[in-house]
Amino acid sequence: MAFLLVFLVSFGSALALTPLAARLGRRLGLVDRPGGRRRHAGVVPRTGGVAIYAAFILAVLVSLLVRGWLPIAPEGPDPNEETRLIALLVGSTFICAFGLLDDKCTLRPLPQYVGQIVAALIAMAGLIFIERVMNPFTDQITVFPWPFVVVFTLFWIVGMINTVNFVDGLDGLSAGVAAILSAVLAIHMVREGQYSVALLPLALLGATVGFLPFNFYPARVFMGSSGSFFLGFAVATLGIIAGARVATVLLVFGIPILDVAWQILRRLWAGRSIGEGDRGHLHFQLQDMGFSQRWIVLAYYAFCAAFGALALFVSSRLYKVVALLLLGGVTMLILGYLSRREQS
Repeated sequence: MAFLLVFLVSFGSALALTPLAARLGRRLGLVDRPGGRRRHAGVVPRTGGVAIYAAFILAVLVSLLVRGWLPIAPEGPDPNEETRLIALLVGSTFICAFGLLDDKCTLRPLPQYVGQIVAALIAMAGLIFIERVMNPFTDQITVFPWPFVVVFTLFWIVGMINTVNFVDGLDGLSAGVAAILSAVLAIHMVREGQYSVALLPLALLGATVGFLPFNFYPARVFMGSSGSFFLGFAVATLGIIAGARVATVLLVFGIPILDVAWQILRRLWAGRSIGEGDRGHLHFQLQDMGFSQRWIVLAYYAFCAAFGALALFVSSRLYKVVALLLLGGVTMLILGYLSRREQS
């Protein structure tokens, strides 16, 4: 009952708040107009991220009231759970507000990275960091030295924020993929007996699914930087809170992550700034080839859901590594082909 209530609160809040956020965006002039990379029709407000954030926060607060309805975790309560929750809420609030500032002022890449690093440091101060992982080749836990923990966690959180931000190029793409990952993490946490923690990805699932009716093609509102920054921070930190499920996040977000990595390398090779926007991303190139937005987004959903199911139902860590390598190889071949086709 607690799981359903948290989801419904988040879903209902996003449904109710998104039109209000869109109206606020129009009033404040926070809108996107067609031109350049943008090929949508008309003026579209980019304040939908505020509604996603607010729905998530409201559902998380409700989750605090219904935790008593949940079964007792097999390993007992986590003494650091409250600390991590506070860091998640503070970091989410900071990065959403910072993203809203970017929506208003269009910050250059360096200030954006500084703000993202600050959000990552907030998370780490609240004990959200990747300290150990399970070695898939030995099935033994590898504990990292602290300097590596700091660098790796910063890279992970900032990388996921930028991945969600860069992939937010087609209507419904970022929100839908984040929803799929949220569902996978929630199922994983319930199976592992992390019942109270499972309420967090459920809150994010409800917020993204409630936002999608307004954001799916043709979008009536965009999430903007406030939404993409928040979603990236949320999925990065929830992946850690779930028990450093790095492989799970990589499987679900594999194609967007590889796409972003490829574009960064491509821009560096061409002597351009990695923060410079263009239509080199996989979803844009598919659109330029004539595929419809709906087809591309639904194809992304299908691939992300398939690899999410693989993460849930394949127990062998070695098989997951093999799947990651295959996914990476095929995706890079496709990106390489499209880049060569673009140059010819």
